Amino acid sequence: MQNAIQGDGNPRSIFVTAQDGLRLHVREYGLRTAPVLPVVCLPGLARTVGDFDALAPYLANGRQGRRVIAIDSRGRGQSDYDRNPENYNVATELGDVVTILAALGIAQAVFVGSSRGGLITMLLAVAHPTAIAGAVLHDIGPVIEPKGLARIKSYVGKLPQPKSFAEGSEILRGLFSAQFPKLTADDWFAAAKRAWNTQDGALVPTYDVRLAQTLTEIDIERPLPPMWAEFGALARVPVLVIRGENSDILSAETVTSMKERHPAMDVIEVPDQGHVPVLAGADLLNSIGAFVAKCDAAANWSEPEPKGAASDPQAAPPERWG
Repeated sequence: MQNAIQGDGNPRSIFVTAQDGLRLHVREYGLRTAPVLPVVCLPGLARTVGDFDALAPYLANGRQGRRVIAIDSRGRGQSDYDRNPENYNVATELGDVVTILAALGIAQAVFVGSSRGGLITMLLAVAHPTAIAGAVLHDIGPVIEPKGLARIKSYVGKLPQPKSFAEGSEILRGLFSAQFPKLTADDWFAAAKRAWNTQDGALVPTYDVRLAQTLTEIDIERPLPPMWAEFGALARVPVLVIRGENSDILSAETVTSMKERHPAMDVIEVPDQGHVPVLAGADLLNSIGAFVAKCDAAANWSEPEPKGAASDPQAAPPERWG
């Protein structure tokens, strides 16, 4: 692991070696010794740590002063691309998350799982239940709507290559404005900066386009198996669901069924936004911050004693993960 210098709320990059040797990028904010629960942010399928550019510093620099880490999944952002695209699956990515948590000495945290990151959060609740002190499921639940899945399948790895970020913003506006009718020109430009990087004078996607191969075998006519058992593994911890009013991935009916199974679950519906709502704006950030503080109280959390193996990215997860 390439260590970052412990500091304040300014972001720092860390690289952790996965079990198969791939280098994984983590963006870290805040003090590692912060006396409150850390927060772990997991992006969506073709997204990066950039999706948390507003939320992470808000939690790290504000009154709560938290340690926050955001993870670029393999093949996304600054993480290495996998030579074998078949490894772009939630089981492998779950293993990567566990390796990173062990390497950074994080035994328990609040997880913010955006779309695919939320699926990994639910799987983690089954595999290592005591690692999770609370969960924010960002426009994702146990049932994925086929219509939304078809839309994602239609564009991942298939976007045109823009000549400029301005052109990229127009490409994104054309694809997503129906779900996000009130985003401004600046919002679309910022989205383009998250979707493409400059490389050798050209704009390229911020993810391995071979991610599209993971979707080829999905039959839109056959819904994916629901993950109610995995969601049930979160029953003992606080859960917040953030749903975009226009989401075609997480339906209002699914949220109602989730609430029936987890009556204490908090729900925020973001108006005029779809999949996934932008994690920005004072009201939404304040609500997420209040939820994370509630997780502190529910966990009666205190800083765990560091384990010597925590700095070894190949070490087994802490024993308390069971």
